[in-house]
Amino acid sequence: MEFRIERRSGVPTYLQIVTQVKQALRLGTLQPGDRLPTAKAVVAQTAVNPNTVLKAYRELERDGLVEPRPGAGTFVLRSLARPGAHEQLRGDLEEWMERAIAAGLDREDIDALVADVRDRHFRRERTNG
Repeated sequence: MEFRIERRSGVPTYLQIVTQVKQALRLGTLQPGDRLPTAKAVVAQTAVNPNTVLKAYRELERDGLVEPRPGAGTFVLRSLARPGAHEQLRGDLEEWMERAIAAGLDREDIDALVADVRDRHFRRERTNG
């Protein structure tokens, strides 16, 4: 797993690492038993402070998602993926993305549109539920 740190995002680095691990767990690219990169490897790749990586890994451990094993590394305990739920939706989203790009939308336009629809949906869900 490679981490992408956006230094200008305003999001603390450790939270970016936590979010990226959780995303990989949701998408199934990380599975139970997989080993996360060592703090040393993440530091070499991203030039972040080792304590930042360890803080992220501790938060993932508190969430019950990973387990440190002394001398062996940090391993995934459980997945957040929902089997079968992603395949069809991913295909639909790929097609939608192609249409959006063909319509001239750039990354920021697409992010804004998706965030708006997502946020309106979840606001409606909270008020109806």
